[in-house]
Amino acid sequence: MSDALTADVVVVGGGNAALAAALSAAEAGAQVRLLEAAPEEERGGNSTYTAGAMRVVFDGPDALAALMPDLSERELAETDFGAYTADDYYDDMARLTAYRADPDLVEQLVTRSHPTLLWLRERGVRFQPSYGRQAFRSDGRFRFWGGLAVEAWGGGPGLVAALYEAAAKAGVAVHYRAQALSLLTGDAGVQGVRARIAGRSADVRACAVVLACGGFEANAAWRARYLGPGWDLAKVRGTRFNQGDGIRMALEAGAMPAGNWSGCHAVAWDRNAPDFGDLAVGDGFQKHSYPFSIVVNAAGERFVDEGADFRNYTYAAYGRRILEQPGQVAWQVFDASVTHLLRDEYRIRQVTRARADTLEDLAARMEGVDGARFLQTVRAYNEAVMTEVPFEPTVRDGRGTRGLAPPKSNWANRIETPPFEAYAVTCGITFTFGGLAIDPEARVQAVSGAPIPGLFAAGELVGGLYYGNYPGGTGLVSGAVFGRLAGAGAARFATDGGGA
Repeated sequence: MSDALTADVVVVGGGNAALAAALSAAEAGAQVRLLEAAPEEERGGNSTYTAGAMRVVFDGPDALAALMPDLSERELAETDFGAYTADDYYDDMARLTAYRADPDLVEQLVTRSHPTLLWLRERGVRFQPSYGRQAFRSDGRFRFWGGLAVEAWGGGPGLVAALYEAAAKAGVAVHYRAQALSLLTGDAGVQGVRARIAGRSADVRACAVVLACGGFEANAAWRARYLGPGWDLAKVRGTRFNQGDGIRMALEAGAMPAGNWSGCHAVAWDRNAPDFGDLAVGDGFQKHSYPFSIVVNAAGERFVDEGADFRNYTYAAYGRRILEQPGQVAWQVFDASVTHLLRDEYRIRQVTRARADTLEDLAARMEGVDGARFLQTVRAYNEAVMTEVPFEPTVRDGRGTRGLAPPKSNWANRIETPPFEAYAVTCGITFTFGGLAIDPEARVQAVSGAPIPGLFAAGELVGGLYYGNYPGGTGLVSGAVFGRLAGAGAARFATDGGGA
């Protein structure tokens, strides 16, 4: 005999997308229950593990000041934020997904990005300029690059804390250690969720359900099944609770799968990081300054164009390339001329690093690397650098290599100034690209092509937005945009078309 609970709307998940949905539904007058699989101390899904970057449309400083009213006159005077227009956003989404992204979903993401962040700010989420990750000082001013200028105050943990505080004020009932098991369905559509809450079975009856509980990146069996051989060996950047349960439940209820099921967001991650994310370290295991390095595998050879584009546009694809290397490991190599540009994550205590005053000593300290071949690689690279082109980290500077395969297209500097540093990295998976088909109102689509009555979805389990690659900072914005739409739609359905 199971316990029974009721609500107008039940939200499955506990991160940014789920909380946006819960807030939106509650503001529309719905009684909302939120089921978070994790214990309270691990709440927030993958959102807690992020740096909080937000890719948002802004035409200039005024649009940013609306999101960040705390900006001082001095900050505005000393900073070149540039602009990131709707056309820029559309172009990046199209280019990085090889024009496969669902245009209707992309339109919602782009056009609603700034209004949704304003909505979050009005509910207590604070934003700040992403100086530490997206700007370099040049000619006395901070210059932003790569289309990103905004991050949540306090990163992912700050975002999650603010959203939970807002949810409490809105009257959302939160259940921790609440694993959703299946959808309750009937002739009228989805009518709730069967769950295990704090060890007890419970049927949560509701007029509408929002699924926002992440992809299947923490499920090693599903990774090997859908992403391919070797993916069971990848590290998981975030929560261990994203096992694909929301996707499974929806498919069992007749939902249409969508998106790039063999694709994912995967990055360079410290070789000796734990199998799942560590909240004490957060995203510090990532190693994203590689555009200023050369990256070599165990054979001592380069295998990617480290400077193909800004890090924001390559990092989510290069984790796969590392996983394909012998032993699923690579080394990022820097010399002293660029180490001042390295992000803070390179200076954490939990880092796998080799350091030496000569390249020969460095090669000997890079565990598992063919040292002789590595030294040949460095010599060939150094000879190919176009030193006549000025180096400028805030633009695609065209300072590349000549006659080298693979090339380095931008930010190429000779590896010749000691001390030298090398960082061992492997593949860290962030989230999977395959998921559920939704329409622009976040309604889950059945195989028949019609919406499944009472079922909505948002966040990483939505398919159709990302294929092969990902523009940095779109994940949290997508979760908030479609979470807000899903919550509002679920509340309307509960009022107009539902029945528990």
